[in-house]
Amino acid sequence: MATIMGLDFGTTNSALALSELGSTRVVRINNMISDESTLRSVLFMNHKHDNIVGQRAVEEYIKSEGRSCRFLQSLKTFLSDASFTGTTIFGQRFEIDDLVSIILKEIKYLGEQHLGHNIDQVVMGRPVMFSDEQVCDQLAEKRLRTAASKAGFKNISFEYEPIAATLAYLKQMDAAKEEIVLMGDFGGGTSDFTVMRLNSEMPKTQKEKRQRILSMNGVYIGGDTFDSKIMWEKIARHFGKDITLSYDGDLHQSVPRWIVHTLCEWHAIPFLNERKTLETIRVMKRVADAPKFLENLEHLIRENKGFAVFRAIEKAKAELSKNVSSVISYHDKCIHIEETISRAEFDSFIEKDLAGISACVAKTLSDAAIARERIDKVLLTGGSSFVPAVRKIFCEMFDEDKIINLDAFTSVAHGLAMSASFR
Repeated sequence: MATIMGLDFGTTNSALALSELGSTRVVRINNMISDESTLRSVLFMNHKHDNIVGQRAVEEYIKSEGRSCRFLQSLKTFLSDASFTGTTIFGQRFEIDDLVSIILKEIKYLGEQHLGHNIDQVVMGRPVMFSDEQVCDQLAEKRLRTAASKAGFKNISFEYEPIAATLAYLKQMDAAKEEIVLMGDFGGGTSDFTVMRLNSEMPKTQKEKRQRILSMNGVYIGGDTFDSKIMWEKIARHFGKDITLSYDGDLHQSVPRWIVHTLCEWHAIPFLNERKTLETIRVMKRVADAPKFLENLEHLIRENKGFAVFRAIEKAKAELSKNVSSVISYHDKCIHIEETISRAEFDSFIEKDLAGISACVAKTLSDAAIARERIDKVLLTGGSSFVPAVRKIFCEMFDEDKIINLDAFTSVAHGLAMSASFR
């Protein structure tokens, strides 16, 4: 049997597993010396036309101090955006599938280095919904397929990410028992849920797998959503969110909301680096009651510091999963931020998002025509499954002893490789 890659291309991180001779294993694809198994889904490009991926891209970006480079992240979120027709970087034109293919090619290379031979077959993960518009959803999958082809794969298929994560649980099951499980897969951009009827045997055909799926649903809420809420509530004021602009002496205005909202989407911040936006900021500085915050904004945009600021936010968010408070700390030559954030504050910021997740879980159960009491196991994976307020949703719906945490970052890739055995 040929070796097949199970490739989980994520909004924030990507992971890889291999299926060979009926066995599967996760492969460490971090391209730096690190204990992490995953690869950051980021891309560094400079005027020399160097294309660097993953943790090495982060290091190069930090060394460059954001000068003469482009640092691209969350590319997965653009796949369903029909208005994104491409971009020019240092005189070279790239479509979205070109950019994604660079990351996929690096993952393919790292997997092949591990095995010592070429691999041209891949099962790729995809969310339940790239978009709630069918045309955009189909566009996203088409673009991802094109990117995989450009990366060198010849045989390309897809599997829903929450189903793949559910399959990764099979090896933990009692061989003599059938279970009905609810899977919650929390990614950077979406949270996906599925209810499946499982036993310890792997489905032998696609038809058999489909018969075991009782329902699937997804919602556009993920780790990036939580980071954005922290940015809006705690950090955006350092970049002018709450300042007052006085024109003609009496008329009071604020910084355009579209600028502040763009700051809350870390992958969109580089698009503020255009002449018209920077000129708007320069004009506002002259009439602002706190011009220092607009200087921060200008520096953030010009020096491409958005990723670094969001890393500080992400670090504090992760600490809140263990501690009742944390500090968002970011400093460079111009920007100095020290903001304490409590878990209670964070929970209040994401209250509506938690309600959206809860409603999606309830709909998934309803669509499956399964009462909560009939769920044997609740499987959780993805970074946001560690957020106490997210876990509380499931503890309130189900007995806590039913909840199982799978590997947060590699279970989808592992399940993708397993699904390759019945294709």
